[in-house]
Amino acid sequence: MSGKKEIATAGYKKDDILTVDITDIGNDGEGIGKINGYTLFIKDAVIGDKVKAKIMKAKKNYAYAHLEEVLEPSEHRITPKCPVARQCGGCQIQSMSYERQLEFKQNKVRNNIVRLGGFDAEFVDSVMKPIIGMDEPWEYRNKAQFPVGCDKEGKVVTGFYAGRSHNIIPMTSCCIGVKENEEIMEIIRSHMVDNRVRPYDEVSGKGLVRHVLIRKGFTSGEIMVCLVINYRAASGSAKKAGVGGAQVEYIDGQKALVEKLSKVKGMSSISVSINTEKTNVIMGLEVHTIWGKDTISDTLCGLKFEISPLSFYQVNPVQTKKLYEQAIEYASLTGKETVWDLYCGIGTITLSMAKTAGRVYGIEVIPEAIEDAKRNAERNGISNAEFYCGKAEEVLPEFYEKKRKTVSGGDDGSSLHPDVIVVDPPRKGCDSVCLETMLKMQPERIVYVSCDSATLARDLRILADGGYEIKAIRPCDMFPWTVHVESCVLLERVSNRKADFYVKLNVKMEDYYRIKDSKGGEVDG
Repeated sequence: MSGKKEIATAGYKKDDILTVDITDIGNDGEGIGKINGYTLFIKDAVIGDKVKAKIMKAKKNYAYAHLEEVLEPSEHRITPKCPVARQCGGCQIQSMSYERQLEFKQNKVRNNIVRLGGFDAEFVDSVMKPIIGMDEPWEYRNKAQFPVGCDKEGKVVTGFYAGRSHNIIPMTSCCIGVKENEEIMEIIRSHMVDNRVRPYDEVSGKGLVRHVLIRKGFTSGEIMVCLVINYRAASGSAKKAGVGGAQVEYIDGQKALVEKLSKVKGMSSISVSINTEKTNVIMGLEVHTIWGKDTISDTLCGLKFEISPLSFYQVNPVQTKKLYEQAIEYASLTGKETVWDLYCGIGTITLSMAKTAGRVYGIEVIPEAIEDAKRNAERNGISNAEFYCGKAEEVLPEFYEKKRKTVSGGDDGSSLHPDVIVVDPPRKGCDSVCLETMLKMQPERIVYVSCDSATLARDLRILADGGYEIKAIRPCDMFPWTVHVESCVLLERVSNRKADFYVKLNVKMEDYYRIKDSKGGEVDG
């Protein structure tokens, strides 16, 4: 039977307007309601709402619908603080009370581990700890990346992308960003208008300014601005400024722009990042400081870190401290342990654990991050940390095999069989080879810090099958008003079984991103 006939059989089609009670929440924060067994996914609807919704895309058993009107608001519905919350793609659940958001995120982690990881629900409930929420869930982001473009009239606009698009919503006073962002962006926008500096156009590849990166050290108060520019493609913009020797003028009127930006309280670094590629990647690899320092500083867990435009640094320092303190607690360090930190970035977790460990090793694929990590160790007087550059799934197996051959020659094997392995991977989770090597190394404890509970569930299943037991799961709300949630999990070794053969990923990644309906069934998205 064809798709069209199936939709007709279901009785609902595109542009139908329906009234529905919202009884559940999807993984992306969308409200879920059912009519005669037919499921509707409705963005911006809140559990408990009765709404009028218009079907935008109909399938056999479900549809995506647009929220037309809230007929009866939920007790959990609030008025968004941001005037463009519905249009913007940044905060998906600003219409939901913060207390209900925390409950949603707690359940999201729990349900993914049960459904995708295949763990017993009662067991998961027994090891789940309450989510770590924020006391003040606003203005928490120390980093913002503003796209720059033109509106329909050709005027320069800066703001944020609308959800699932590259259409810029003119808005710079983000409620989850720092207050200085608005002042900085208005200076840059006005300068571009006055000096006829054109924004980059994704279609033609012409124009100069693509994005503006702003970072702030919450402890230091230092601010960094980096303009991402299509420099080589912009004729007339590359000329000698005649200021500061042979400084290049990357932007027309650069001296005046720098003078204005430098007056912003806390401004410490102004730079440009060269990106001439037709890509969605924001930052280019070539960075030039045009005023002030190359980096800004910040303090986290009692350690001072230097942050460059390309450095990975957690965007919510308040919650990062709480998350890392939880990870350190789970590591149970006494001063003698050997610790491996995979996906270590600029060494934030590594160096935090170095203070109470015997020896720590960090692995990171980005060379600049490893250099930052080494410098951060030096500036904090930490001498018991070593860092390796490369993919964790490549460096760790090579290190393991090399060390395994030398243990009999007098090596005590502490790095070969560490007490603790810490992982904080990207959203895709740990590589299968990396997981396999971790199981071969047989650490007493594994501390898994995750930014995606779906891939976390997959990896926990592999580690559990390899002889580890989950002892604690603690979600942490790093991104209030969004659907994202971090987690910290403690696993302890309970078996000496080898995992050489069954650590294989036989499930495609897309299977971990299928939409779940209110009964836990899978719906192909």
